[in-house]
Amino acid sequence: MRNEERLAKEILEQLGGAGNIADVASCMTRLRVKPADYGKVNIAGIKKIDGVLGVVEEETLQIILGPGIVTKVANEVSEITGKSARLVDESDPNPFEGLAGRTKDELNKKNSTPFKLFLRKIASIFIPLIPAIVASGLIAGITNVIVRSEIIDPESAFIQILNLIGWGIFGYLGVFVGINTAREFGGSPALGGAAGILIINPGLANITLFGEALVPGRGGLIGVMLAAVFIAWLEKRIRKFVPASLDIIFTPTLSLLITGIATLFVLQPVGGLISDLITKGLLGLLDFGGIVAGLVLAGTFLPLVVTGLHQGLTPVHMELINTIGDDPLLPILAMGGAGQVGAAFAIYFKTKNERLKKVIKGGLPVGMLGIGEPLIFGVTLPLGRPFLTACLGAAVGGAFQAFFKIATIAIGVSGIPLAFLVHTNQILLYLLGLLIAYIFGFIFTWTFGFKDEMAKDI
Repeated sequence: MRNEERLAKEILEQLGGAGNIADVASCMTRLRVKPADYGKVNIAGIKKIDGVLGVVEEETLQIILGPGIVTKVANEVSEITGKSARLVDESDPNPFEGLAGRTKDELNKKNSTPFKLFLRKIASIFIPLIPAIVASGLIAGITNVIVRSEIIDPESAFIQILNLIGWGIFGYLGVFVGINTAREFGGSPALGGAAGILIINPGLANITLFGEALVPGRGGLIGVMLAAVFIAWLEKRIRKFVPASLDIIFTPTLSLLITGIATLFVLQPVGGLISDLITKGLLGLLDFGGIVAGLVLAGTFLPLVVTGLHQGLTPVHMELINTIGDDPLLPILAMGGAGQVGAAFAIYFKTKNERLKKVIKGGLPVGMLGIGEPLIFGVTLPLGRPFLTACLGAAVGGAFQAFFKIATIAIGVSGIPLAFLVHTNQILLYLLGLLIAYIFGFIFTWTFGFKDEMAKDI
């Protein structure tokens, strides 16, 4: 029997059988199921299944299996139950809206804080773009390493092709962000894309307002989101007054025309101001705080990852790259996962719990490659104290990255692959910082973060 088939059958057995599954979905690392009757579910039994790295009990039951395998298991579950397994965003707390589960009041109470809702909105805009951003960034980074090492002539057709593939999406990212923003705020995606073009269009350089030439890209992705939110809001209000027979002509035309004027005179300058405040504020914090700022930022990042809201920082990373040409924040935050890897190694060598060892062996490879959820939810968070010592290890690594001002030229997954995205002359320093976070995560966890009796219920 294939491993994914075995996992699917054993999971369904502990979920109360195929007939107890109301719906099924998957994200990058988790199988998400909505049982018809939660009383038939054996959570403890699911956790004991070989290959299950952890279980998260939220609005949906989330079974952590790890990247790659989760999609195969979801397909097996789909075949057995007859339920279509949909792919959902990592941050979506409840992809089965309208099905039996917790009440709407409970969900609102848990998820309605303004800051959390704001970050979730931003995350929903950028999460669908992550695969393309990661792939493009990695190709661009590897190309940069090849060029700097003088292995191939930088003017050769091969390098030009790689640059075209690697940097292409970043030139048009505003269009994709505009599309997703408009969709998220209830507008027409195509109009959101058009709003994004208003910000990045090279033709802006030919327009002079108030004695100054406009700057293409001014305001960056923040300006794009402002324009897309505005056009979505405007479209819905214009539609209320336009007869249905004329809607397809007048509503989009008026929406785009008004948004275009508002963007040039108001939204782009405001976006530029916000962008400047964010980038100058962060750079000022890193310059003034130095290693202390790196220590605090890296040490407090893992709790944000637990909520799935860390993707809301994507526009901040992009604004730094667009404004100053690189991103000194990402290498610092990447230490969060590194501290956790070190903590997991310490637990692996210290524990006698064979099940915990299997979970760690499954989560460590992907953790070192920048995907930390299996280790978070399967190891450090359930144990409690190791999660805190992982944060302490991350803090030391973050301080190192801040001290040497390590920065990336694009964004992508953290861990070892991020080495291809830092400046070529900083690759060894970045990897040394990664190793330091591993070591201190290990030391803190080994000395006072873990005792084997903590693993008796894992």
